[in-house]
Amino acid sequence: MQYENIRMAHFIVRDNRFICHCKLIETDEVVVVHVKNTGRGKEVLLAGALVALNYQPSPKRKTDYDLVAVKKDAMWINIDSQLPNALAYEGILTGKINLPHFPGKLASLKREVTYGNSKFDLFAKSDTGAKAFIEVKGMTLENKGIGAFPDAPTLRGLKHVKELQMAHDAGYFTYVLFIVQFEKITKATIHAEMQPQLAENFALAMADGVEVLAYNCKVEPNQVILKKQVPFDLAYPFIDPNEVNDG
Repeated sequence: MQYENIRMAHFIVRDNRFICHCKLIETDEVVVVHVKNTGRGKEVLLAGALVALNYQPSPKRKTDYDLVAVKKDAMWINIDSQLPNALAYEGILTGKINLPHFPGKLASLKREVTYGNSKFDLFAKSDTGAKAFIEVKGMTLENKGIGAFPDAPTLRGLKHVKELQMAHDAGYFTYVLFIVQFEKITKATIHAEMQPQLAENFALAMADGVEVLAYNCKVEPNQVILKKQVPFDLAYPFIDPNEVNDG
C-alpha cells in the first residue's frame, strides 16, 4: 500500500474522534486533519508527535488531509482504519496470508458478505467447495513489543466474534485476521482489561474452532507492506501504556 502525497507534520491536539490539528513541518501552517481511526490512540497521539498526513484535496471533503501514521519512539504505526481490509484481501489472494485448515486452492474471494446479522469483511471459496468467512481487524495498540486489540471497547467486534462462532457451527471455516499496523511485535493478544467480555467470547469461539491469525507490517510514512505471521496468544496479559502513564 502506497500513499502518494504524504506531508510530514507535528501533532497538536485531537478535537474529537474524527478531527485533529497538526502543524506542517515544511510551512509551519496549522491544518485541520481527518483522523482515519476512531480508536483512542492516547499512547501515540501526543502533542508534538511526528505524524504523516496524506494530502487529498477535494471539493467534496471538509479537510484536505488524512492522518495515516504516527511515530512512536523509533517506530512508525499506521492508523489508517481502511488499510487492513485492503492488505488482507491482497495477502489472501497472493497466498502471503495462509488460512489454516482451509482445504483446497482459493477459487474466489469477495468483500463484505452478509451472514446472519453481520457483514463480514471477506468471504472465500476453495476449489473443493469449502467456504470461509474472514473478519479483519486492525491492531494499533502496542507496549514493549506486545500488540493488543482493542484500544477502545467495541460492540461491533463482540458481535462479529459471536456470529463467526455461529457460522462455524453451521459448517463454515471462520477466521479473525488481525493486521498489525506496525513492525516490531513479538506477540499479539486481546486487551482483556479494556473489554473482558470480548476476551471471554474469543476464548469460547477459539475453543469452538474459530481461528485467530495476526500478521505484522513494515510501516513507513508513505508505505505499508505486509510482512509475516506473528504469534497470537489470548492468555498473554497486556499492560496498557495509558494506564501506566495515568498512574
